[in-house]
Amino acid sequence: MEALVCRKLGDPTIPPDSSQDSPLTLSKSYPIPKLTSPTSVRVRIKATSLNYATYLQVLGKYQEKSDPPFVVGSDYSGVVESVGSDVTKFKVGDRVCSSTGEGSFAQFMVAEEYQLFGVPEGCDLVAAAAIPLAYGTSYQALVHRSNLKSGQVLLVLGASGGVGLAAVQIGKICGAIVIAVARGSEKVEFLKSVGADHVVDLSNGGIIESVRAFLRTKKLKGVDVLYDPVGGKVTKESLKVLNWSAQILIIGFASGEVPLIPANIALVKNWTIHGFYWGNYEALKPGVIEESSKELLSWMAKGLITIHIHHSYKLQEAHLAFSDIKDRKVIGKVMITFDDPKNITSSRL
Repeated sequence: MEALVCRKLGDPTIPPDSSQDSPLTLSKSYPIPKLTSPTSVRVRIKATSLNYATYLQVLGKYQEKSDPPFVVGSDYSGVVESVGSDVTKFKVGDRVCSSTGEGSFAQFMVAEEYQLFGVPEGCDLVAAAAIPLAYGTSYQALVHRSNLKSGQVLLVLGASGGVGLAAVQIGKICGAIVIAVARGSEKVEFLKSVGADHVVDLSNGGIIESVRAFLRTKKLKGVDVLYDPVGGKVTKESLKVLNWSAQILIIGFASGEVPLIPANIALVKNWTIHGFYWGNYEALKPGVIEESSKELLSWMAKGLITIHIHHSYKLQEAHLAFSDIKDRKVIGKVMITFDDPKNITSSRL
Protein backbone atom coordinates (compact mmCIF):
# COMPACT_ATOMS: atom_id res chain seq x y z
CA MET A 1 0.00 0.00 0.00
CA GLU A 2 0.98 3.66 -0.24
CA ALA A 3 2.07 5.33 2.98
CA LEU A 4 3.85 8.55 3.93
CA VAL A 5 6.75 7.62 6.20
CA CYS A 6 8.74 9.96 8.40
CA ARG A 7 12.26 8.55 8.01
CA LYS A 8 13.90 11.25 10.14
CA LEU A 9 12.78 14.36 11.99
CA GLY A 10 12.81 17.58 10.01
CA ASP A 11 10.84 20.08 7.93
CA PRO A 12 7.79 18.36 6.37
CA THR A 13 7.28 21.18 3.87
CA ILE A 14 10.20 19.77 1.85
CA PRO A 15 8.76 17.50 -0.90
CA PRO A 16 9.04 13.77 -0.06
CA ASP A 17 12.14 12.08 -1.49
CA SER A 18 13.27 15.33 -3.12
CA SER A 19 16.59 15.54 -1.29
CA GLN A 20 18.52 14.14 1.62
CA ASP A 21 17.04 16.93 3.74
CA SER A 22 13.48 15.71 3.27
CA PRO A 23 12.22 13.91 6.39
CA LEU A 24 9.41 12.25 4.43
CA THR A 25 9.40 9.41 1.95
CA LEU A 26 6.43 8.12 -0.04
CA SER A 27 6.43 4.33 0.13
CA LYS A 28 4.38 2.49 -2.49
CA SER A 29 5.04 -0.95 -1.05
CA TYR A 30 4.44 -0.43 2.66
CA PRO A 31 2.99 -3.59 4.27
CA ILE A 32 -0.80 -3.63 4.54
CA PRO A 33 -1.54 -3.99 8.27
CA LYS A 34 -3.04 -7.30 9.34
CA LEU A 35 -5.89 -7.76 11.78
CA THR A 36 -4.33 -7.96 15.21
CA SER A 37 -7.15 -9.60 17.21
CA PRO A 38 -10.62 -11.11 16.78
CA THR A 39 -12.09 -7.69 17.59
CA SER A 40 -9.93 -5.66 15.22
CA VAL A 41 -11.09 -3.94 12.04
CA ARG A 42 -9.16 -2.94 8.92
CA VAL A 43 -10.26 0.32 7.34
CA ARG A 44 -9.53 1.48 3.80
CA ILE A 45 -8.88 5.15 4.39
CA LYS A 46 -10.81 7.74 2.41
CA ALA A 47 -9.42 10.87 4.08
CA THR A 48 -7.06 11.89 6.85
CA SER A 49 -6.98 15.28 8.51
CA LEU A 50 -3.76 17.22 8.89
CA ASN A 51 -3.35 18.87 12.29
CA TYR A 52 -0.79 21.32 13.61
CA ALA A 53 0.27 18.62 16.06
CA THR A 54 1.27 16.42 13.10
CA TYR A 55 3.46 19.21 11.76
CA LEU A 56 5.16 19.51 15.16
CA GLN A 57 5.49 15.71 15.40
CA VAL A 58 7.53 15.51 12.19
CA LEU A 59 9.65 18.46 13.33
CA GLY A 60 10.29 16.60 16.59
CA LYS A 61 8.75 19.44 18.63
CA TYR A 62 5.54 17.78 19.81
CA GLN A 63 5.03 16.88 23.50
CA GLU A 64 4.92 13.16 22.67
CA LYS A 65 7.97 12.15 20.68
CA SER A 66 7.83 9.55 17.90
CA ASP A 67 10.98 7.74 16.87
CA PRO A 68 11.45 7.42 13.08
CA PRO A 69 10.61 5.63 11.00
CA PHE A 70 6.85 5.97 11.47
CA VAL A 71 3.81 6.55 9.27
CA VAL A 72 2.51 10.09 9.72
CA GLY A 73 -1.07 10.98 10.61
CA SER A 74 -3.78 10.97 13.26
CA ASP A 75 -7.52 11.26 12.58
CA TYR A 76 -9.11 9.56 9.57
CA SER A 77 -12.28 8.30 7.92
CA GLY A 78 -12.90 5.43 5.58
CA VAL A 79 -14.75 2.22 4.81
CA VAL A 80 -14.49 -1.09 6.67
CA GLU A 81 -12.54 -3.52 4.49
CA SER A 82 -12.09 -6.49 6.83
CA VAL A 83 -13.30 -7.50 10.30
CA GLY A 84 -12.20 -9.93 13.00
CA SER A 85 -14.31 -12.94 13.90
CA ASP A 86 -15.67 -11.36 17.09
CA VAL A 87 -16.53 -7.94 15.67
CA THR A 88 -20.21 -7.12 16.25
CA LYS A 89 -20.54 -3.36 15.72
CA PHE A 90 -19.35 -3.12 12.12
CA LYS A 91 -19.47 -5.04 8.86
CA VAL A 92 -17.57 -4.74 5.60
CA GLY A 93 -18.66 -1.61 3.75
CA ASP A 94 -19.59 0.44 6.83
CA ARG A 95 -18.41 4.04 6.95
CA VAL A 96 -16.31 4.90 10.00
CA CYS A 97 -13.96 7.49 11.47
CA SER A 98 -11.38 7.42 14.24
CA SER A 99 -8.02 8.74 15.34
CA THR A 100 -4.63 7.35 16.23
CA GLY A 101 -1.29 8.55 17.52
CA GLU A 102 0.31 7.93 14.14
CA GLY A 103 -0.29 5.95 10.97
CA SER A 104 -3.25 7.47 9.09
CA PHE A 105 -1.31 8.82 6.08
CA ALA A 106 -1.71 5.41 4.46
CA GLN A 107 -4.27 3.48 2.46
CA PHE A 108 -5.18 1.16 5.35
CA MET A 109 -5.42 1.30 9.15
CA VAL A 110 -6.22 -1.40 11.69
CA ALA A 111 -8.07 -0.46 14.88
CA GLU A 112 -10.06 -2.15 17.59
CA GLU A 113 -13.78 -1.88 16.99
CA TYR A 114 -14.31 0.19 20.16
CA GLN A 115 -11.99 2.84 18.68
CA LEU A 116 -14.17 3.34 15.59
CA PHE A 117 -17.27 5.48 15.23
CA GLY A 118 -19.93 4.92 12.60
CA VAL A 119 -20.44 7.83 10.20
CA PRO A 120 -24.19 8.43 9.74
CA GLU A 121 -25.84 8.73 6.35
CA GLY A 122 -25.92 12.34 5.27
CA CYS A 123 -22.43 13.05 6.60
CA ASP A 124 -19.68 13.67 4.07
CA LEU A 125 -17.08 10.94 4.63
CA VAL A 126 -14.10 13.20 3.87
CA ALA A 127 -15.32 15.85 6.31
CA ALA A 128 -15.91 13.20 8.99
CA ALA A 129 -12.14 12.71 9.24
CA ALA A 130 -11.96 16.04 11.09
CA ILE A 131 -14.45 15.03 13.78
CA PRO A 132 -12.51 12.85 16.26
CA LEU A 133 -9.54 15.10 17.04
CA ALA A 134 -10.22 18.75 16.12
CA TYR A 135 -13.91 18.81 16.94
CA GLY A 136 -13.50 16.27 19.72
CA THR A 137 -10.90 18.46 21.40
CA SER A 138 -13.14 21.53 21.32
CA TYR A 139 -16.24 19.63 22.40
CA GLN A 140 -14.59 17.98 25.38
CA ALA A 141 -12.83 21.17 26.46
CA LEU A 142 -15.92 23.38 26.23
CA VAL A 143 -18.63 20.93 27.28
CA HIS A 144 -16.85 18.64 29.74
CA ARG A 145 -14.13 20.85 31.21
CA SER A 146 -15.54 24.39 31.26
CA ASN A 147 -19.22 23.38 31.20
CA LEU A 148 -19.95 26.28 28.84
CA LYS A 149 -23.45 27.67 29.40
CA SER A 150 -25.90 29.68 27.34
CA GLY A 151 -25.32 33.41 27.65
CA GLN A 152 -21.68 33.12 28.71
CA VAL A 153 -19.01 34.99 26.73
CA LEU A 154 -16.53 32.71 24.96
CA LEU A 155 -13.27 34.14 23.56
CA VAL A 156 -11.64 31.88 20.95
CA LEU A 157 -8.03 32.50 19.97
CA GLY A 158 -6.79 31.11 16.65
CA ALA A 159 -10.43 30.93 15.62
CA SER A 160 -9.89 30.23 11.92
CA GLY A 161 -7.84 27.06 12.50
CA GLY A 162 -9.13 23.54 12.95
CA VAL A 163 -9.79 23.44 16.69
CA GLY A 164 -10.57 27.17 16.80
CA LEU A 165 -13.30 27.01 14.17
CA ALA A 166 -14.70 23.94 15.93
CA ALA A 167 -14.81 25.92 19.19
CA VAL A 168 -16.67 28.80 17.49
CA GLN A 169 -19.36 26.46 16.13
CA ILE A 170 -19.72 24.44 19.34
CA GLY A 171 -19.86 27.66 21.36
CA LYS A 172 -22.80 28.87 19.29
CA ILE A 173 -24.60 25.54 19.67
CA CYS A 174 -24.17 25.88 23.46
CA GLY A 175 -25.75 29.34 23.28
CA ALA A 176 -22.62 31.30 24.12
CA ILE A 177 -21.75 34.80 22.91
CA VAL A 178 -18.69 34.05 20.79
CA ILE A 179 -15.80 36.44 20.22
CA ALA A 180 -13.36 35.07 17.62
CA VAL A 181 -9.77 36.19 17.11
CA ALA A 182 -7.99 35.80 13.75
CA ARG A 183 -5.76 37.71 11.36
CA GLY A 184 -6.77 39.10 7.95
CA SER A 185 -10.00 40.18 6.28
CA GLU A 186 -10.69 36.81 4.62
CA LYS A 187 -10.63 34.96 7.95
CA VAL A 188 -12.65 37.71 9.64
CA GLU A 189 -15.42 37.57 7.05
CA PHE A 190 -15.50 33.79 7.17
CA LEU A 191 -15.85 33.75 10.96
CA LYS A 192 -18.70 36.21 10.75
CA SER A 193 -20.39 33.94 8.21
CA VAL A 194 -20.33 30.99 10.62
CA GLY A 195 -21.98 32.96 13.41
CA ALA A 196 -19.25 34.61 15.50
CA ASP A 197 -20.84 37.53 17.36
CA HIS A 198 -17.68 39.62 17.15
CA VAL A 199 -14.36 39.08 15.36
CA VAL A 200 -11.06 40.68 16.35
CA ASP A 201 -8.74 41.22 13.38
CA LEU A 202 -5.19 41.13 14.73
CA SER A 203 -3.90 42.79 11.56
CA ASN A 204 -5.73 45.96 12.71
CA GLY A 205 -4.52 45.98 16.31
CA GLY A 206 -4.65 44.08 19.56
CA ILE A 207 -7.36 42.20 21.40
CA ILE A 208 -8.04 44.40 24.41
CA GLU A 209 -9.66 47.50 22.92
CA SER A 210 -11.70 45.57 20.35
CA VAL A 211 -13.10 43.13 22.91
CA ARG A 212 -13.79 45.80 25.51
CA ALA A 213 -15.66 47.93 22.96
CA PHE A 214 -17.84 44.96 22.02
CA LEU A 215 -18.52 44.10 25.66
CA ARG A 216 -19.60 47.69 26.34
CA THR A 217 -22.08 47.67 23.48
CA LYS A 218 -23.63 44.47 24.85
CA LYS A 219 -23.44 45.67 28.49
CA LEU A 220 -21.32 42.67 29.42
CA LYS A 221 -18.70 42.60 32.18
CA GLY A 222 -16.07 40.38 30.60
CA VAL A 223 -15.11 37.06 29.04
CA ASP A 224 -16.28 33.96 30.94
CA VAL A 225 -14.33 31.27 29.03
CA LEU A 226 -11.02 31.68 27.17
CA TYR A 227 -10.24 28.98 24.60
CA ASP A 228 -6.53 29.17 23.86
CA PRO A 229 -4.71 26.99 21.30
CA VAL A 230 -2.21 29.76 20.54
CA GLY A 231 -0.29 30.96 23.60
CA GLY A 232 2.23 33.78 23.54
CA LYS A 233 1.35 37.46 23.33
CA VAL A 234 -2.33 37.00 22.53
CA THR A 235 -2.83 34.97 25.71
CA LYS A 236 -1.28 37.74 27.78
CA GLU A 237 -3.61 40.31 26.19
CA SER A 238 -6.65 38.09 26.60
CA LEU A 239 -6.16 37.83 30.36
CA LYS A 240 -6.97 41.54 30.63
CA VAL A 241 -10.54 41.06 29.38
CA LEU A 242 -11.47 38.06 31.54
CA ASN A 243 -14.36 38.23 33.94
CA TRP A 244 -14.19 37.44 37.65
CA SER A 245 -14.39 33.63 38.03
CA ALA A 246 -13.48 33.10 34.36
CA GLN A 247 -12.23 29.77 33.05
CA ILE A 248 -9.10 29.39 30.92
CA LEU A 249 -8.75 26.40 28.58
CA ILE A 250 -5.13 25.70 27.64
CA ILE A 251 -5.33 23.78 24.34
CA GLY A 252 -1.92 24.31 22.74
CA PHE A 253 0.85 26.71 21.79
CA ALA A 254 0.65 27.32 18.04
CA SER A 255 2.60 30.57 18.50
CA GLY A 256 5.56 28.56 19.74
CA GLU A 257 5.57 30.42 23.04
CA VAL A 258 4.23 28.93 26.28
CA PRO A 259 2.44 31.74 28.15
CA LEU A 260 2.93 32.58 31.82
CA ILE A 261 -0.35 33.10 33.68
CA PRO A 262 0.25 35.08 36.92
CA ALA A 263 -0.93 32.94 39.83
CA ASN A 264 -1.59 36.02 41.98
CA ILE A 265 -4.01 37.42 39.39
CA ALA A 266 -5.70 34.04 39.03
CA LEU A 267 -6.09 34.00 42.82
CA VAL A 268 -7.69 37.43 43.27
CA LYS A 269 -9.94 36.99 40.22
CA ASN A 270 -10.91 33.41 41.11
CA TRP A 271 -9.94 32.07 37.69
CA THR A 272 -9.98 28.36 36.94
CA ILE A 273 -7.23 27.14 34.63
CA HIS A 274 -7.85 23.89 32.75
CA GLY A 275 -5.09 22.09 30.94
CA PHE A 276 -6.60 19.99 28.19
CA TYR A 277 -4.63 17.29 26.38
CA TRP A 278 -6.70 15.07 24.11
CA GLY A 279 -4.01 12.41 23.69
CA ASN A 280 -4.48 10.58 26.99
CA TYR A 281 -8.13 11.43 27.61
CA GLU A 282 -9.56 8.02 26.72
CA ALA A 283 -7.24 6.25 29.15
CA LEU A 284 -8.13 8.60 32.00
CA LYS A 285 -11.80 9.21 31.13
CA PRO A 286 -13.07 6.05 29.38
CA GLY A 287 -16.08 6.57 27.18
CA VAL A 288 -15.83 10.35 26.88
CA ILE A 289 -14.31 10.30 23.40
CA GLU A 290 -16.96 7.89 22.16
CA GLU A 291 -19.75 10.01 23.63
CA SER A 292 -18.40 13.23 22.16
CA SER A 293 -17.71 11.72 18.73
CA LYS A 294 -21.25 10.32 18.47
CA GLU A 295 -22.74 13.66 19.52
CA LEU A 296 -20.61 15.57 17.01
CA LEU A 297 -21.47 13.18 14.18
CA SER A 298 -25.14 13.59 15.08
CA TRP A 299 -24.77 17.37 14.93
CA MET A 300 -23.01 17.03 11.59
CA ALA A 301 -25.82 14.86 10.19
CA LYS A 302 -28.36 17.48 11.33
CA GLY A 303 -26.37 20.32 9.78
CA LEU A 304 -25.62 21.98 13.13
CA ILE A 305 -21.88 21.93 12.45
CA THR A 306 -20.12 22.20 9.11
CA ILE A 307 -16.56 21.08 8.47
CA HIS A 308 -14.90 23.72 6.32
CA ILE A 309 -12.26 22.07 4.15
CA HIS A 310 -9.66 24.63 3.12
CA HIS A 311 -8.07 22.29 0.59
CA SER A 312 -7.68 18.57 -0.13
CA TYR A 313 -4.39 17.08 -1.30
CA LYS A 314 -3.21 13.68 -2.46
CA LEU A 315 -0.62 11.79 -0.44
CA GLN A 316 2.25 12.78 -2.73
CA GLU A 317 1.28 16.44 -2.18
CA ALA A 318 1.43 16.24 1.62
CA HIS A 319 4.28 18.76 1.75
CA LEU A 320 1.91 21.37 0.29
CA ALA A 321 -0.59 20.66 3.06
CA PHE A 322 2.16 21.05 5.65
CA SER A 323 3.15 24.34 4.01
CA ASP A 324 -0.41 25.62 4.34
CA ILE A 325 -0.33 24.78 8.04
CA LYS A 326 3.11 26.36 8.54
CA ASP A 327 2.19 29.55 6.68
CA ARG A 328 -1.14 29.85 8.57
CA LYS A 329 -3.13 29.92 5.35
CA VAL A 330 -5.70 27.40 6.51
CA ILE A 331 -9.29 28.29 7.32
CA GLY A 332 -10.77 25.19 8.92
CA LYS A 333 -9.14 21.91 7.91
CA VAL A 334 -6.68 20.70 5.29
CA MET A 335 -7.13 17.07 4.21
CA ILE A 336 -5.28 14.24 2.52
CA THR A 337 -7.63 12.12 0.43
CA PHE A 338 -7.38 8.72 -1.25
CA ASP A 339 -9.17 7.52 -4.36
CA ASP A 340 -12.11 5.16 -3.89
CA PRO A 341 -11.41 1.46 -4.50
CA LYS A 342 -13.20 -0.24 -7.38
CA ASN A 343 -14.70 -2.76 -5.00
CA ILE A 344 -14.43 -4.02 -1.44
CA THR A 345 -14.16 -7.74 -0.80
CA SER A 346 -15.65 -9.07 2.41
CA SER A 347 -13.27 -10.89 4.74
CA ARG A 348 -13.11 -11.99 8.34
CA LEU A 349 -10.23 -13.06 10.55
